[in-house]
Amino acid sequence: MKIKNIVFDFGGVLVDWNPRHLYKNHFQDTNEMELFLKNICTEEWNIEQDRGRSLSEATNELQKKFPEHSASISLFYDQWEVMLKGEIPGTVAILHKLKEKYTLYGLTNWSSETIHIAYERFSFFQEFEGIVVSGTEKLIKPDKRIYQLLLDRYSIKAEESIFIDDNINNVKAAKELGFYAIHFENSTQLETALSTIITI
Repeated sequence: MKIKNIVFDFGGVLVDWNPRHLYKNHFQDTNEMELFLKNICTEEWNIEQDRGRSLSEATNELQKKFPEHSASISLFYDQWEVMLKGEIPGTVAILHKLKEKYTLYGLTNWSSETIHIAYERFSFFQEFEGIVVSGTEKLIKPDKRIYQLLLDRYSIKAEESIFIDDNINNVKAAKELGFYAIHFENSTQLETALSTIITI
């Protein structure tokens, strides 16, 4: 089966998003910052915004639960742009090479309220034929329904597509649906993995 499409995850693959880019300037002690991110503004809490919960609801809920950390919690979305440090140059270079031969799509777990910031900041998003955002759809990887939504919306086939993600659970779900799937570690590893499937 000939590969026609490349499907990219965004955070950790094409863009360097990390709450530590913001909170390292807020907490003087690294251990204190890590405890805050592990126990208060957790990955699990953030995922619910990627699933579609509003930023205001998420913030208010957490501030009620941890009133002593109210100011630190507010920072998460008040200064969210600081967490979005920059593009990952090696992967973006690969994306531009792939664009010459393949159709590009995006499938990302991302809040519908912040995705526009990424679109405005990074010009490479213009290279995508279509993008599915979890927060808009109220579905989130690795739920197979969001992969199917991408396939149906853009009339593409999993077996004609390569899916790239830094989350192994998302990669496993894609493979089960018939995608060629690559677990992203870094741009050099990605290029090597791609070259075993296609010509770049």
